[in-house]
Amino acid sequence: MVEVREARYFLAVAQTLHFGRAAELLGMSQPPLSQAILQLERRLGARLLDRSTRKVELTETGRAFAAECRTIVAAAQHAQEVATQAEAGLVGTLRIGVVTSALGEPLLSTIQAFQQHRPKVQTRVVEVDTPTGLESLLHRDIDIAIIRLSAPVRHLRTQPWRRDSFVIALPADHPAAGETPGAVDLARFAQEPWVWLRRDASLDYHDQLMATCHNAGFTPDVRHIANSIATQLAMVACGLGVTLVPNAAVRSALPPTATYRPLTNRAELVELSLVTRESPHDPLVSEFLRIGLTQPHDTA
Repeated sequence: MVEVREARYFLAVAQTLHFGRAAELLGMSQPPLSQAILQLERRLGARLLDRSTRKVELTETGRAFAAECRTIVAAAQHAQEVATQAEAGLVGTLRIGVVTSALGEPLLSTIQAFQQHRPKVQTRVVEVDTPTGLESLLHRDIDIAIIRLSAPVRHLRTQPWRRDSFVIALPADHPAAGETPGAVDLARFAQEPWVWLRRDASLDYHDQLMATCHNAGFTPDVRHIANSIATQLAMVACGLGVTLVPNAAVRSALPPTATYRPLTNRAELVELSLVTRESPHDPLVSEFLRIGLTQPHDTA
């Protein structure tokens, strides 16, 4: 295998056709350069140069070899540039795991701003639930998880991103759906059949749902179980029952799948967090967090 150093040596000689000038170009003395070229020829089993007391010329093999050496040196230079840019967070791939209900603002504007700042970086988004997002982070399958998590997890760093109020989602033919728009008391729906999110899909989110109902004075009559907020809304649209969802999920539901009313019970909030590994430092992750945490967005 030809080393990059050897390729540079040979190209200097091929360019100058003079060992002395080639040595000056390389910043070295002539004897080590001449010895290096001789060793290269012996290892290749080919004569690359015709030498005489008056001049040095490339052989046909030498000309062909010089072309390949240019490719080797160019590839080495490119690899160095890529490494430098990657260390600066200018190239690479950023893998983001996102819960379904986060596929709206402020995520969309954050990704757009990140892509404008880092046009050479590929951004890949995969849908996850909270447990899957945590597992994918720990196994290094993703770089950032945008999930509903408040409790700390070992080896992970959690940055609260947005706090959002719950709204009640109702079937279109529900009596409250046709009333004058305005906030309603959650206790009014204590006797309704409820569509619920399974607890292992998002522990914190599930427990916040239950705490909100308990604070309103009742335990929900859970009749139907969904795997995601999107499925919760689809079940409600089918008339199976009512449910609580983050206001952000309502704004990102296209087309609308249910009727929504704000609540007078606004104490309980669901939190969307940016979760990353504690170390080592990743410039792409740092840049995304910087943009995400400074990107203006509304809070419900």
